[in-house]
Amino acid sequence: MQERSTYTEIEDFLSDKSFQSWILSQIDEDGWEEWTLENQQRAKLVEDARLFLLAMKAPNSELSNSDIHKALQDTWSKIEKKENQIDSTQNNTFSFLKKYFLAGVAAALFFCLMSVWFYKSTSSTSHEVVTYNELIDDNKEGLVEQTNNSSKPQIITLSDGSSVLLQPNSKLSYPKIFTGNERKVYLSGEGFFEISKNPKKPFFVYANEIVTKVVGTSFRVKAYSDQPNVEVLVRTGKVKVKSNELVSMSDREVVLLPNQALRFQRSDLTFNKITNITQDKTLVSSVGNIEQLSFEFTDIPVAQIFETIEQAYLIDIDYPKDKLKECHLTTSLSDQPLTEKLRIVCKSIGNNTSFEMNGNQIIILSEGCN
Repeated sequence: MQERSTYTEIEDFLSDKSFQSWILSQIDEDGWEEWTLENQQRAKLVEDARLFLLAMKAPNSELSNSDIHKALQDTWSKIEKKENQIDSTQNNTFSFLKKYFLAGVAAALFFCLMSVWFYKSTSSTSHEVVTYNELIDDNKEGLVEQTNNSSKPQIITLSDGSSVLLQPNSKLSYPKIFTGNERKVYLSGEGFFEISKNPKKPFFVYANEIVTKVVGTSFRVKAYSDQPNVEVLVRTGKVKVKSNELVSMSDREVVLLPNQALRFQRSDLTFNKITNITQDKTLVSSVGNIEQLSFEFTDIPVAQIFETIEQAYLIDIDYPKDKLKECHLTTSLSDQPLTEKLRIVCKSIGNNTSFEMNGNQIIILSEGCN
């Protein structure tokens, strides 16, 4: 323990496990109190280190408000009691140091308790960042989690036929089968959603501090945990965005129509609606193929339709090119999930044409056009 004699900075004490044990657990196996009282300058440095360490640990306290108020009163009572107990026959220098030390202890305790009280008294009304794990824990259903650790987007098909194009470094949690009167999923990162229409069973996307509600539409949500904003951009249909129930704020709801967006600022819980996304450089630069390509086809070769779908979803479609090279279709695939797009195309081709999905690989089985 002689090493502590070389301590000249607060950081030296804060990194000492024995010092931490003394301050936080009142375990003084190495004689910290006696060592501190040996030198006036040392006592001041120790006092400052105590204040810093206690202040850093204050928010982790599990004390109730009543406990804190009582502790504050007890602290000051102990100060007076300790000072009155100082032996008047002791050396003046030692008395001064002991008084100084006790005052430092009391100040540290008071500062710590006040920090806890302030933290607890404001935490119920101040905003706390909502994490993906909090959202998952708040859900009582058994959820499946899909994480995209690859460098390419991944397609997720939900039990209702809705599809999600999940971007790299993103994850989505959802039930195997949607039950009840609502469909809820939880996003961390970025995903493009195409929702199967069901007016009786609205679809909700929980992402950080906001919830996006839809019935049947296509839109993008960008909600990374380490970014200051959450963005929602609508391609087709209509969505409603509001703060989720874990955030203490007004129930303001923002309605977005096609080619409109919303940027939610997490720091101050403000909604910024963008009615013309072409004037927002950040949004324009982040728009992907799936949000730009047209899915309206008039007498278009099937091969070209498959190519458009491949470009939009960044997937591979394997189909019998020779059998379908003369096929042309007129169809609208806008505002449809991927599986519905494929189903419509296969039905239009006819001859028992079908498809199989294996992740980002699509296989078309067909004997040719009708």
